[in-house]
Amino acid sequence: MTTAPAEPHPRLAVAVLCAAGIVVALMQTIIVPLIPLLPSLLSTSATNSSWTLTITLLVGAVVTPISGRLGDMFGKRTVLVASLIAVAVGSAVCALSASFLIFLLGRGLQGLGIGTIAVGISLMRDIVPPERLASSIGAMSASLGVGGSLGLPFSAAIAQQVSWHALFWTSSAVAVIAAAAVVATVPVRGVATGGRFDALGAVGLTVLLTCLLLPVSKGAEWGWTAPITLVMFAGFVVSALLWWRWEQRSPNPLVDLRLNLLLRPVLLTNLASIATGFAFYAMQMIPIQILMAPSAAMDAGSLGVGMTMLVASLLLMPGGLVMFAFSYVSAAMTARYGARVSLASGVVVIGLGYTLLLTMIAGPWRAGWGWLLAINILVGAGLGIAYSAMPALIMQWVPVSHTGEANGVNALMRSVGTSLATAVVGMILAASTVAVGAGSHVQHVPTSGAYAWAAAIPLAVCVVSALTALAIPRRAPVEEEQIV
Repeated sequence: MTTAPAEPHPRLAVAVLCAAGIVVALMQTIIVPLIPLLPSLLSTSATNSSWTLTITLLVGAVVTPISGRLGDMFGKRTVLVASLIAVAVGSAVCALSASFLIFLLGRGLQGLGIGTIAVGISLMRDIVPPERLASSIGAMSASLGVGGSLGLPFSAAIAQQVSWHALFWTSSAVAVIAAAAVVATVPVRGVATGGRFDALGAVGLTVLLTCLLLPVSKGAEWGWTAPITLVMFAGFVVSALLWWRWEQRSPNPLVDLRLNLLLRPVLLTNLASIATGFAFYAMQMIPIQILMAPSAAMDAGSLGVGMTMLVASLLLMPGGLVMFAFSYVSAAMTARYGARVSLASGVVVIGLGYTLLLTMIAGPWRAGWGWLLAINILVGAGLGIAYSAMPALIMQWVPVSHTGEANGVNALMRSVGTSLATAVVGMILAASTVAVGAGSHVQHVPTSGAYAWAAAIPLAVCVVSALTALAIPRRAPVEEEQIV
């Protein structure tokens, strides 16, 4: 009896997909060093300049589940290449823009590419042998952390040493190269399901997510009881109810509600994803502020190291690299203990990072960069384990024909978590500040108490996330015919 040869592992294709994920993740953070300069560069206000970050995150959250569904219907590689082309075009628009509105349009086009990671994860299920799937998915998931870590030093270095136009021309060129590499190395496999696209469902999802995420991210600036904030939250409730009713009755729904939001294991995974996304983005907000605050803040009831943005970004960069490395640890844990245990373990490690942060804040010792480096590495390890386990859990319960859609919804849940972290942690850090410096050099920085609360809440969220992960039932991977 002859044994069929093992299916070869497409290492180059996996590497290219991970690189594409890093390119797209870069788009979320490369704008950060430019935000203080944009009012003068684009002749706009400081309030308007903050929209250049918000618009990309909002468009990315909306488009991710839509990209996943389109990938299932018309081919994942096709949608992946289209997403990268959108990033390239958006970057070129930003590089050519001389006005705020054109620049904002370019940032919105860049946001269309954020669905690349979810679609890439689904594509791996089609091209990677089962024994290699967990590690490949883990690496693709961790590309989010690598891109986020590289974004700040990448953008700060190019913008400072060359020009801000060069930053976006470089981004456009890198996205074009990534798209060409995907076409050249990633095979077309799997069967596109076809069917009619649920355009009304896509519009409804766009409306309800906009009505939720926009006031969440802008509530502190607008005022939580301001009419526009309350109207948008009310609009979210109404649009969500109408969208839910439509999706239940549609013959070709954009999101299969029973599969993605009512099937218990997938629901619990998505809830844990919201909590983990919250913990992830809170750690993006806290250390960078401490590192960049003046060291004199230590004598004024706050924390500060006094680094420049470039140096602080370089110090925090190892966290993203550790996240990538620990995605392989997650694959080994998943193979031995199951993805639910990997997810819970990763969240526990993240919680240990926040515990160390609270220890640094509350202790009698002076907070320094060594503490924050250790904390960032510890949280990066936990994120690498947890983020890699989430798509593994999703694909354990979802049939092949719905992997793009399901991973898109899961990525959306993480975006909801990051948006909530932006609102909650941002509000806490802004609510209690002290003045540091004198004259025209006065800075208002968060107090030690504000930092303590900003760390304690994500720690509590980690506990909830770990318990949710352990509540996910064990079961053998679902077969295509088990869910119809």
